[in-house]
Amino acid sequence: MAVQRRNTRQRAMVLEAVRNHDDHPTADDIYLDIRRIDSKISRGTVYRNLNLLEETGQISTVRTEGGCRFDWRVDGHAHLICRRCGCVADVALPYRPEIDTDLQERSGFTDVTHATLFRGICPGCQARALPTEGAQTGA
Repeated sequence: MAVQRRNTRQRAMVLEAVRNHDDHPTADDIYLDIRRIDSKISRGTVYRNLNLLEETGQISTVRTEGGCRFDWRVDGHAHLICRRCGCVADVALPYRPEIDTDLQERSGFTDVTHATLFRGICPGCQARALPTEGAQTGA
């Protein structure tokens, strides 16, 4: 029997805060956004509601080495993570459900899905690594 949960003002605020981001915010990012609107909301309330929103399929989570990042997109899509700063970006590649089906048939597992994470160096980190104009190269 499924647990019936009521929609709360706090949950609505958390969902709206996630939807206002395209940069895959952390739980702390969401907490700080909401604190600007409601100074009485607790960190625990934000974290609980993020977990509940993920469990109910209203948001998705990208698990990175630096911790969980949240995404308003719940469709199958890939992510690209910067190895230097940890930023997360959506990748415009189609989800390949045939991979899930093939693996399910080969493994005996059921309800197989996949998440694709690519890693690289983002344009911002690349720019910061470039020597400044006029700097000596040591030649």
